[in-house]
Amino acid sequence: MSTLHHASKPDHQPRALSNYSQEIKTTLEVEITHQTQGDHEGEMSEDQGVSLSWEDLWVVVSKGNECSKSILEGLTGYALPGQMLAIMGPSGCGKSTLLDTLAGRLGTNTRQTGDVLINGRKQTLAYGRSAYVTQDDTLLATLTVREAVYYSAQLQLPESMSKSEKKERTEMTIREMGLQDAMDTRVGGWGAKGLSGGQKRRLSICIEILTRPMLLFLDEPTSGLDSAASYYVMNRIARIGHEDGLRRTVIASIHQPSSDVFPLFDTLCLLSSGKTVYFGPASAANEFFASNGFPCPTLQNPSDHFLKTINKDFERDLEEGVSNAISTEEVIHTLTNSFKSSENYQRVQAEVAEIRKLRYASFILNECGGLEEDKSHAGLITQCIVLTQRSFVNMHRDPGYYWLRLAVYITVALALATVFYDNGFHSYTLQGRASLLMFVSSFLTFMAIGGFPSFLEDMKVFQRERLSGHYGATAYAIGNTFSSVPYLVLISIIPGALAYFLPGLQKGWEHFLYFVMVLFACMMLVESLMMVVATIVPNFLMGIITGAGIQGLMILSGGFFRLPNDLPNPIWKYPMFYIAFHKYAYQGLYKNEFLGQTFPTQPQGTSTVITGEEILRKQWQVEMGYSKWVDLAILIGMIVLYRVLFLVIIKTKEKVKPIIAAFRSVHTKQFTQVMTNPTATPLHGERL
Repeated sequence: MSTLHHASKPDHQPRALSNYSQEIKTTLEVEITHQTQGDHEGEMSEDQGVSLSWEDLWVVVSKGNECSKSILEGLTGYALPGQMLAIMGPSGCGKSTLLDTLAGRLGTNTRQTGDVLINGRKQTLAYGRSAYVTQDDTLLATLTVREAVYYSAQLQLPESMSKSEKKERTEMTIREMGLQDAMDTRVGGWGAKGLSGGQKRRLSICIEILTRPMLLFLDEPTSGLDSAASYYVMNRIARIGHEDGLRRTVIASIHQPSSDVFPLFDTLCLLSSGKTVYFGPASAANEFFASNGFPCPTLQNPSDHFLKTINKDFERDLEEGVSNAISTEEVIHTLTNSFKSSENYQRVQAEVAEIRKLRYASFILNECGGLEEDKSHAGLITQCIVLTQRSFVNMHRDPGYYWLRLAVYITVALALATVFYDNGFHSYTLQGRASLLMFVSSFLTFMAIGGFPSFLEDMKVFQRERLSGHYGATAYAIGNTFSSVPYLVLISIIPGALAYFLPGLQKGWEHFLYFVMVLFACMMLVESLMMVVATIVPNFLMGIITGAGIQGLMILSGGFFRLPNDLPNPIWKYPMFYIAFHKYAYQGLYKNEFLGQTFPTQPQGTSTVITGEEILRKQWQVEMGYSKWVDLAILIGMIVLYRVLFLVIIKTKEKVKPIIAAFRSVHTKQFTQVMTNPTATPLHGERL
């Protein structure tokens, strides 16, 4: 089978796309001829790589009240296999927005028009073939470097790879990013010293390059790194582009590369206020600026000169006292107009057109497996096992997840035990028993929202990994559920024993076991409820307020503060009384405590007694048509319901987001037509 041969890029000069396109076409013709003649049975080589192009790309963000701001304005460009593209510009020029657009990660409040093509076709980026290193280092603070990368390797790499091979890939990737001395250092976070900012940045890159993707996006990969570390990291990424005989496409937004890093880039896309100032070979950018009257001073870093020339944020400070200075706005206008009228711009247009011609080649590559999603990564069972292990370790090491709550629960349980100590078996103690059971099932479990901050950090990691396709929402929900069970059992047994035996509740281990099971179910229900809240309100403060408010309404309508028959029928009786899990917790614990017991009506006499069943029917208006185990079963069913609701919300948001984006894009076309009309008043967009 014929293959495409390519040389390494010692001089970092980009190869003409027309030659690349012609090479693919020639190779494909040979391949098809051979397959037609039956000379070969094998698959087609993947070393042709992935070409990415975008044409007349507009991105608009909605600010409410039908007010829209343009972020990107009519951008056109390309990224070729075996090359590294740098997206540069001042802060707020649209670098990250362009990267998100190319990677298909725009938010729902943005609208996009224009074509983004992969090998000449509109298609989604497939897991295993593309990766995205985000600007924010969202990592589990409790894991070491080795653990973070190895867990990720188990999730991303194929099941066909053995554990030893995955460990070898893990350690090799860590060494490539220079983290070998920090392998056993925890990531760290608030209250715990760990990795530095630069080390976290390199760890994020490690996790994403494990699969050796054909298309790699990096958002500010050198953020937090010193000049030496920046060079070694970017040099390693550049070498990844030619590793294993494959030509990978690398696109990086970078704020201000050093003089050593800048030559590593093949192509430069320079932006200002969402417009293209320059696009072309990085080595030719100096000549472009010099030809327009803005030469780079001797011994100055070219990237520093480019950014200083087109940065208008500090124009007044820099030009103060200079009467004849040209404004930065005029400089940018001169450069953008010069670029659009240059031969280089015509070359960009021609090469984007050449990429469109790769549609036929793209079809053949898909037929041969070149761009299809890699289906061989970890399966659902493996994902569940790995995520359960990782989550268990995280919960064990994070004191805010369960250990601090356990200490608070023990303190509160001791307080309950002393307040209701030796409550006695008399009719006048009935209110105390009911109050104790209500407090345990309501306010003790209410404090389960204390773990919401830790869970929210866990959710951020899930959202990043889910967006990158490392695993599914189902695996995450299962892993989080099973990993939390041992800790919730521990929290239920120890404080539960203090709150049960010291006040003198009904004797018998079967009754205590039921008490613990209800306490466990209530705690897991609160955690499940907070998971649902986190998917809707992913904000720390608002999430806690929302979760506390929902539980407050449920407690109010649960049947203790106002008896069931006294609740107003609209809303509070139907449906709140039956929706609130506290109803079933109260009634289950009441049945567990009062059924089978009798209580004297007088302290000194036993002639008149009241049975537990009478108390339940008359005093607490408990539904006696079913046993306490039905109440427990309903609680367990509600746990399952909340977890399923968590999955439904996540999957619905994933399905709805593309629909909203497509709907917004249709309405944005009219906006872009107005923007491109020279007679129309331009809309000055806010830069992001």
